[in-house]
Amino acid sequence: MPELPEVETTLRGISPYLKDHTITRIDVRQSKLRWPVEAEIQSLAGQKILSLSRRSKYILVETEAGTAIWHLGMSGSLRLVEASEPVAKHDHIDWHMSSGKVLRYHDPRRFGALLWVAPGETSSHLTHLGPEPLTDDFNEDHLFNRSRRKSQAVKTFIMDGKVVVGVGNIYANESLFLAGIRPQTPAGKISKARYRKLSAIIRQVLAAAIEQGGTTLRDFVGGDGKPGYFAQQLYVYGRGGETCKICQTGLKEIRQGQRATVYCPQCQK
Repeated sequence: MPELPEVETTLRGISPYLKDHTITRIDVRQSKLRWPVEAEIQSLAGQKILSLSRRSKYILVETEAGTAIWHLGMSGSLRLVEASEPVAKHDHIDWHMSSGKVLRYHDPRRFGALLWVAPGETSSHLTHLGPEPLTDDFNEDHLFNRSRRKSQAVKTFIMDGKVVVGVGNIYANESLFLAGIRPQTPAGKISKARYRKLSAIIRQVLAAAIEQGGTTLRDFVGGDGKPGYFAQQLYVYGRGGETCKICQTGLKEIRQGQRATVYCPQCQK
């Protein structure tokens, strides 16, 4: 599943080819995505794209007529192709641009979405979200205050989008390892000092992943539209049963919230 760094890399990859260009036509071949594509999305045709931004895992495309919001779901991707490129299976939506390029949305599982928001309104999908992890609003005070009296495991706590956005399963595993915190630890039992270290490491891990994803921006034009997922060195995720790269202790794998969690019983306390 695309996580925050992959969505940020997608945004950076497509932005130069969309901003200040006009959408000349929209083709919706499959409207039944995670949420149905609303007919109002066609009002974007003829509109100049004023800005592109990201909120959590959503990409916002602003025009005077309203804002389109992309979500890549579990298997979606956006890429720029030539208008002459044949449409493949699972290519559900095309935005034809005045530049001559086509922004093409591909999604085999159809768990992604293209949402519509009228001018001056806010999507209900965005109103409940917590702070962005790379901003000053995300810090030890925020985590400490939100965690008090919570028996919820710290891993599921930091993956809660109402607490902080964009800390998906892979980055939660890696951040907790680097912070030396066991993922099963109740969120309310963790000190402010440990949250200071954890919040800083979450920022570092996500920033490094975004930076590495930036090496694949060329793939968004004529390529497959997919950044180099998780190219950075992984200490624990996907390595259950292997040895810890730091202390050589065997890594443990458990299930939390139907997701795999891997940790080192020696390095994480």
